[in-house]
Amino acid sequence: MKLLNNQNILIVGLGLMGGSYAKALKRLDFHIEAIDTNRESVDYALENGIIDRGYTSPDAEAIGRADVVVFGLYPAVFKKWIADYQHYFKSGAVITDVTGVKGCIVYDIQAMLRDDVEFIAAHPMAGREVYGVKNSTEKMFRDANFLVVPTEKNTEESIEWCKELGRLLGFINVTVLSPEEHDRMIGFVSQLTHCIAVALMTCSDNTHLADYTADSFRDLTRIANINEVMWSELFLLNKEALLNDIDRFTEELTEIRGLLEKDDREGLKDKMRLSTQRRAAFNKKN
Repeated sequence: MKLLNNQNILIVGLGLMGGSYAKALKRLDFHIEAIDTNRESVDYALENGIIDRGYTSPDAEAIGRADVVVFGLYPAVFKKWIADYQHYFKSGAVITDVTGVKGCIVYDIQAMLRDDVEFIAAHPMAGREVYGVKNSTEKMFRDANFLVVPTEKNTEESIEWCKELGRLLGFINVTVLSPEEHDRMIGFVSQLTHCIAVALMTCSDNTHLADYTADSFRDLTRIANINEVMWSELFLLNKEALLNDIDRFTEELTEIRGLLEKDDREGLKDKMRLSTQRRAAFNKKN
């Protein structure tokens, strides 16, 4: 199972991520088709050469000729789509996704999926604060991380195929995690950071902040421009891990507050030195 074999690729959900996948793979001369309920998105992708064919509803022939199906849907919609339309898949097809949570999705879909179709989960750790196929760009994959999330039901062949997909898309680092490891990690590095950004924007109603903030505030709150439908669903689906991370962050912030209240300069310096030391790992990576 090699992506280099000119496979037909179908993308279901032509948003920012689906559109970016389409652009990256189209440049490699794959035949790309897409399904999206938004006619404007499909028309835009066709007019700009992002896809070869497009549909606004599940098309039996398009689904049936796809060797690979990439799902860019919200978790609940993704599961319903599989339940309703998996009978159209060709035997031997491989499906993958871009979903931001895994434990509550992967096992359910693998349990309901036909035996002759394999689902290998993935999570491209890239994104932008804008949405839709019109804002899609494969450039956001460069220097980013790609997570492959298999279970015991996955074959070694499909795992290697998914790793190759990440490399072809342009990701610099490809890592394999279990669904449980993925959700614990994503709660901290992604969902908690979005919570913090939202809290920073909602804790002050000063409408003139943009007139006198510096880069630090802009950088910290860039992701506060948030898709509330998608992220509220992701937060709730990963509730246990996220609550644990919020508690840990709150404890750490409370400790810093205590050092400040006690005028403990050395304690504050220790925290800052530890922060600098740990952030150095990112500097090395870059």
